[in-house]
Amino acid sequence: MDKIEKALKKLSVKERETIRGILLQLDQGNLAGLEISKLKGRRDIFRVRKGKMRIIFRQSNSEIFVLGTERRSERTYKGF
Repeated sequence: MDKIEKALKKLSVKERETIRGILLQLDQGNLAGLEISKLKGRRDIFRVRKGKMRIIFRQSNSEIFVLGTERRSERTYKGF
């Protein structure tokens, strides 16, 4: 089981559906309506914010790699 699957299992059903919808949008390249910000000090790592949920991802050329999904806390952005 990878890191993303493990993080998703800790979420409620509603939160999982929200994350799944955002991931589908990212996969399709449809960024309209998403609250996306670049992380400080990083050129290629971004986050999507939806309520208390955060999706951290890296964009390289036209590919998107999800690095993490979790609830916002003091430790959310450490390690990225």
